[in-house]
Amino acid sequence: MKLLHVLNNEAISPPPVWLMRQAGRYLPEYRAVRGQAGDFISLCLNPELATEVTLQPIRRYGFDAAILFSDILILPMALGQGLRFAEGEGPLLPPLQNTTGLNIAAAPDVYAPVLETVRRVRAALPPETALIGFAGGPATVACYMLDGKGGGEFPRTRALAYENPALVQSVLDILAAATITYLQGQITAGANCVMLFESWAGIFPAPQFRQFVIEPNRRIVAALKSANPGIKIIGFPRLCGLLLGEYVRETGVDAVSLDTVTDPAAAIAACPPGTVFQGNLDPLLLKSGGAALETGVTRLLQAFRGIPHVFNLGHGITPEVPPENIARLMELIRNNAMPA
Repeated sequence: MKLLHVLNNEAISPPPVWLMRQAGRYLPEYRAVRGQAGDFISLCLNPELATEVTLQPIRRYGFDAAILFSDILILPMALGQGLRFAEGEGPLLPPLQNTTGLNIAAAPDVYAPVLETVRRVRAALPPETALIGFAGGPATVACYMLDGKGGGEFPRTRALAYENPALVQSVLDILAAATITYLQGQITAGANCVMLFESWAGIFPAPQFRQFVIEPNRRIVAALKSANPGIKIIGFPRLCGLLLGEYVRETGVDAVSLDTVTDPAAAIAACPPGTVFQGNLDPLLLKSGGAALETGVTRLLQAFRGIPHVFNLGHGITPEVPPENIARLMELIRNNAMPA
């Protein structure tokens, strides 16, 4: 598996490719399956349909890895917090007032269909194609649980970090423990590596970033590596800026996924030797296509020449991307092989 070779610190040209949100609304075949499911949560918890949408982009484009089709908020739902997706509003949860209603022991029964999807996808994938399991990072998931919705700067979470830090820490502790069990379940079911999405890491000032992002991520990485020697873990501390190198050093992740605004040269300089990088093409280039896409791909390949790199985006594919532009992206990467 090319992806695992790179995660083991091997520079490969052309690099392995997968894209965040590669299974999704830009594909007509996804929209067809989504219509069968009834609603988004039902799709995530239906192993047959979730397996199908996970495999769709592999069949169409031949990516080097599939990523489990699910959502980072399946875990808080499994813990007992209500979750629904409102049209045009995104996820909605009742904002947590305390942690008394959260039940770690009951969670595996709720997310069991997700683990079944992992088993089915791994069995259906070509042997050379890696399967990536994932979870939301505790800080990011806590933002949704405390604010009750996304789509902003999570003002309640940020206020509680100062006004009731004990509540925030309690939520993070529960999430860290539950995430370890959840990701271990995915690894046992057949995931070849896992990824932590700290999509909202960048909203916290440095002291809180260390406490809320780095420390729970470190605990998760240490537990999974202790139980699974050799497992590779990718971290995505989006918009963490100058704290990127500290995140990599302190958490122990094997690879770090870079957001769109991070300069590759600066990331390489900030991170310890042996860091594997992933990302960070601007998703807007997939919408634009043409010369802009070609230039962006070439620059990114050159930036990581000789360095272990997984080609990806700085954030997820947007729904309006023409599928043919993804095909062009793959062509550009495959035809830009250069000596490592």
